[in-house]
Amino acid sequence: MSRTTPKNLLILTMLAAAALFCAMPPASAHEHGPQKRTISVAATGTVKATPDKIDITTGVTSEALTAREALDKNTEAMAKVVEALKSDGIEAKDIQTTNFSVSPVYEQRKEGQAPFVSGYRVVNSVRISLRDTKKLGAILDKVVSLGANTIDSIEFSVAEPEALKDKARKRAMENVTANAELYAEAAGVKLGPVLTIIEEDAFIPRYGSAAPARMEMARDVPIEAGTATVEVRVRVTWELE
Repeated sequence: MSRTTPKNLLILTMLAAAALFCAMPPASAHEHGPQKRTISVAATGTVKATPDKIDITTGVTSEALTAREALDKNTEAMAKVVEALKSDGIEAKDIQTTNFSVSPVYEQRKEGQAPFVSGYRVVNSVRISLRDTKKLGAILDKVVSLGANTIDSIEFSVAEPEALKDKARKRAMENVTANAELYAEAAGVKLGPVLTIIEEDAFIPRYGSAAPARMEMARDVPIEAGTATVEVRVRVTWELE
């Protein structure tokens, strides 16, 4: 007859306890109280404004037989443009060089012949931040008159978008709350405390042509400022009473 030693008895006790624990059914969610009922709704807040800042990319492109001649021509014209901008009240911090290049100009007179250098081209471009939108027409007219022969882009924007973004956030919360109250009323329940607020998208500027604001332009240059639209989308979750 085999005898059970104290050590074997301890092992058998531990194995029995483990088997009993594994056989126990998992705790029901109801043992920890009823699950909260919630509602989650998303909505967008929109604010529109007339752009109050304009970024203009303009410059001078010059060509000559030699690189030195092309550079001198370009420098003379560009210096006049920059000086005129500063004299019109545009600060140095709002004038930034965006491109400067010197490159050969190739020409091919007859088919099958190798192209040869016929001259040189110098390009100097600046980005101008114009904070007085009423000056746009006069500025364009002046820079072209002084030698600027390229205007690559004119971009309208809002100088301080954060204030508009905060307004859009408030409208988004108003809209999402109204929608949630409507759903809750239709379901015969009431909104409880807010559980989460998530900002899904913010500050999406779009420049449309609705209700355009025509800029006062010299020589009636047809440029439209359009409308800047700032949007904020939020998702809010409430507990239901």
